[in-house]
Amino acid sequence: MRRVLITAGASGIGRAMGEAFDAAGDDVWVTDVDEAALAACPARWTTRPVDVSDDAAMKAFFAEIAAAGGVDVVCANAGVAGPTALVEDVSWADWQACVDVTLGGAFLTAKYAAPLMKAAGAGAIVLTSSTAGVNGYPNRAPYAAAKWGVIGLMKTLAMELGPFGVRANAICPGAVEGPRMEGVMEREAEAKGMTRDEVFRGYASGTSMRCFVRAEDVAQMAVFLASDGAGRVSGQVISVDGHTENPDPKP
Repeated sequence: MRRVLITAGASGIGRAMGEAFDAAGDDVWVTDVDEAALAACPARWTTRPVDVSDDAAMKAFFAEIAAAGGVDVVCANAGVAGPTALVEDVSWADWQACVDVTLGGAFLTAKYAAPLMKAAGAGAIVLTSSTAGVNGYPNRAPYAAAKWGVIGLMKTLAMELGPFGVRANAICPGAVEGPRMEGVMEREAEAKGMTRDEVFRGYASGTSMRCFVRAEDVAQMAVFLASDGAGRVSGQVISVDGHTENPDPKP
């Protein structure tokens, strides 16, 4: 049985990842800052309230993982949406808060997972980036920059850890159904003087499938990237967004 760690795993994409790895028969460990959501996770999961941007807390948590026998799969999934504003209106505090969790948390997760996986001579790291991390996105400078950084981190991990049998890949979800995306659309609508439905149509019309994706779609990609079937897949950026390179914008 593989031990799978998922950061920000108590809700949204992370929760869907936990359920997917659980269904595959894996031993699921989840961190999150939302203790109520952690309490609602299945009792068979190991859950810990850990802030991924806290170096000391992450070091202590990975010491616990090491004592339990190490980790086989790490999903560095934690991130925050950050502000919705033009770059000149983003405060330094809001920039730091977004980057510290979204990129800094991925760094700390990889930093403490890498020695365990190198010692084992195997492992898979799946980092959650975003389509904003390959295309950029107006009014979301901190988030887009952090998600681009996640991809740079992943590429470096793949090169550094590949000789030790450890793979690293990044998933780039598009717009994912759920409360978080609803909040993003509401803030974007306010910033642009649009309605929520107008913002939704803008997102959906930019995809070839004319829809948002589900958290479960992203989770299934994570399970594949951690599987033997992806045993020679590393250093890759894989979008899960129902999108083509140049979709026809007409319905």
